[in-house]
Amino acid sequence: MGIVAGDDSDAYVQVSEASNEGVVAILAAALLFVLPVDWARRKFTLNWNQAAQIDWGTVLLFGGGLVLGSLLSETGLAEVVGNSISDAIGVSTVVGITIVIVVVAVLISETTSNTASAAIVVPIAIAIAASADVDPTIPALAAIFGANYGFMLPVSTPPNAIVYSSGMLPITRMIKAGSVFDIIGIVLCVIGVVAMANLVGLA
Repeated sequence: MGIVAGDDSDAYVQVSEASNEGVVAILAAALLFVLPVDWARRKFTLNWNQAAQIDWGTVLLFGGGLVLGSLLSETGLAEVVGNSISDAIGVSTVVGITIVIVVVAVLISETTSNTASAAIVVPIAIAIAASADVDPTIPALAAIFGANYGFMLPVSTPPNAIVYSSGMLPITRMIKAGSVFDIIGIVLCVIGVVAMANLVGLA
């Protein structure tokens, strides 16, 4: 619509307001059933037999993680949890806050996507740093890096979901191996962010 009528046209504005990303995704998927590959043989891009073989369980699992992440952010539950953890531990230094934020970011990243995790944890990091009267730059950077270290569950990242959907890796083995990588990731994030901050003079 925008290509034909232009971004400033009334038709484009009305269509954009009426259809969100979900509607566009459903319409795009539905078009696969009607776009022909070989019209003479009535062969289309996707048929129902092929669609039935898709691992819908993994798709719903990953989609549920996205929804959970948005709800944690919108309801304010993630911020309450982060602040509660910080108050319970009683950290007030940059390194202490960084460690707590990285752990929280990794744990939240296990239940939702990396992008959603970063959107949730970064405001928590800034709020905790502000309450402790320290520079929020380092905790915020740690939150961004930590949100990318989720290896235990299929919903953590698309690669995890793809591997799990193959059926060749049981969930127990993924959790065991992922927990090791999570611990390594937490250590690397804390050391790397603090070292980078010292290098550029933020710490």
